[in-house]
Amino acid sequence: MKLKKRLKLNKIGVAMLAAGVMCTAYTSIHTLQAPVVALAAEDQSDSLELAFAQASKEFGVPASLLKAISYNKSRWENHNGKPSAAGGYGLMHLTDIPSLEDGKGNGAAPSKPAYDKQQTLSLAAKLLNSDKERLKKDPVQNIRGGAAVLAFIAKDKNGNIPSTDQKWYDAVAAYSASQDKENAQVFADDVYETLEKGAELTTSDGQHLKISPQNIDISIPRSENSNTNKADCPASLKCEYIPAFYGKFSESPSDYGNYDIANRQKSDVRYIVIHDTEVSYDGTIDLFANPNRAAANYVIRSSDGHIAQMIHNKDVAWHAGNWYFNTHSIGIEHEGFALEGSTWFTEEMYRSSARLVRHLAKEYNIPLDRAHIIGHDEVPGLSPKAQSGMHSDPGPFWDWGHYMDLVGSPVERQHTNKLAVTINPVFQNNQPEVSDAPKQPANFVYLHQAPSNDSPLLNEPAASGPGTKQTLDWGSKAVTGQTYAVAETKGEWTAIWYGGQKAWFYNPHNKNTSKGTGILLTPKPGKESIQVYGGAFPEASAYSSGIPVKAMVPLQYKISPEQVYVGVEKVRSDYYYAPTFTTNPNDHKMIVGKDEYYQIYFNHRYAFVKASDVGVKRQ
Repeated sequence: MKLKKRLKLNKIGVAMLAAGVMCTAYTSIHTLQAPVVALAAEDQSDSLELAFAQASKEFGVPASLLKAISYNKSRWENHNGKPSAAGGYGLMHLTDIPSLEDGKGNGAAPSKPAYDKQQTLSLAAKLLNSDKERLKKDPVQNIRGGAAVLAFIAKDKNGNIPSTDQKWYDAVAAYSASQDKENAQVFADDVYETLEKGAELTTSDGQHLKISPQNIDISIPRSENSNTNKADCPASLKCEYIPAFYGKFSESPSDYGNYDIANRQKSDVRYIVIHDTEVSYDGTIDLFANPNRAAANYVIRSSDGHIAQMIHNKDVAWHAGNWYFNTHSIGIEHEGFALEGSTWFTEEMYRSSARLVRHLAKEYNIPLDRAHIIGHDEVPGLSPKAQSGMHSDPGPFWDWGHYMDLVGSPVERQHTNKLAVTINPVFQNNQPEVSDAPKQPANFVYLHQAPSNDSPLLNEPAASGPGTKQTLDWGSKAVTGQTYAVAETKGEWTAIWYGGQKAWFYNPHNKNTSKGTGILLTPKPGKESIQVYGGAFPEASAYSSGIPVKAMVPLQYKISPEQVYVGVEKVRSDYYYAPTFTTNPNDHKMIVGKDEYYQIYFNHRYAFVKASDVGVKRQ
């Protein structure tokens, strides 16, 4: 019998899978409908593993497939019965979205499918003869509901419970709830990728789940490039191009928006900046497509990870609030609200975004690390006043650890370097108290003035007062992936050099950190202190006649001789001169200087120091 061709994972951006876990005992998922394995003698009735196994036995759906769908919808989190932005509830993301009927309000559409992709919660309640509220809140019943719905969809498509991976694939794509075929296939690809690679996670309530790697026997036809529009996207993602507004607001050539026509070379782009919209997807598209003074290169929808590109990557989007970072970055907006966290930051969104980042990083040779894949909240201001008013998105509930895993550059959990540490709490288990939002997994540790929880939070010079536990107060938070030089340790507390001062955080057994790597920098001998900057602009002599000098304005910090900071890389100074509206990118000019700067992890935000001011500290 001929074997089917294996799923072409490179189509979904997982070339690295070739180096993944190898196993000689792989099993195709349609063989996994065996009786439930006996568990330990103690009561485990609340075990999610047991719930998946029991639902598998009850409805004839492979347990590993149920777990992989749940992993790609909710990462095995129940979210306390609260809906996602896509209207999905619980581990299985059962959806409850009002039907649009015929889309015009004229009553029911002429014909309806056997199930409504937007109403799987209602379908599950009907199939189980259960209450929708119970399915929302009870994780065991939610898993049963998801299994019942998947089995129903499979029977509707195939006439019976599938016996092959191929036929389950079609049901999984339908389960995605996406109205778009390409996005539905991307979801199914992700589920089957999870089955091939395996997955393992401990949930926020302490339950440990695992999917062992499997051999998947499947072949899905793909067009050479499903992205047939102008968008610069991976071939596996269906992206659309919706142009942002570009035009004058008045007769003045300097009064225009929402970006700059440019002809950036690939070497000009060094960063990808992650934003959240604080507006709906449609609202963001509308905002950027109309006269405004801001726009980003891409916008990603929460419900299904759909991507719209709005500004070509050769042009300069006005998205970062810092002209230096604007000229050297691509901005990606994610539909969502920082204070509502995981309600909006869906697994589909994370995966589409990570796939896009991998694509752009390869195209522009951007390092896949947290010094180059950064949050908007990590972008500094170009002056003391601007530093105080910079943004705070995507905020503390963006899962940087998981995101970098998906990007293909995990924040490694090693604990060997005593000179520098990378902030790396386990997201699901890290739930610090905040004063203005529900307690939930977060990406940061609080920083104190002394090694005690009773000590005040750090005072940030750019903030209006003492550190607080408000969600978006960035001054006393160190975030996953940021790396700092160790200043001191006392018992279960670690001190780092942070924003010109010593900052303490609770770190028993190094549980909140990993090994830090980078260039350790300190002021050169003889310097009493050095200044810190929000960009790396050239010296005055680099500007030609007629072009005003872009002055370097020091930020409100000083680095004294005993302090050490982790440098990322040395960059040559430059400034992109683009003062007016134009249709000709040659009207603008990149000015390159001789001065060099180091980008450093400084406080919550990155910063720059002159290379001539610092020396490299021996490790």
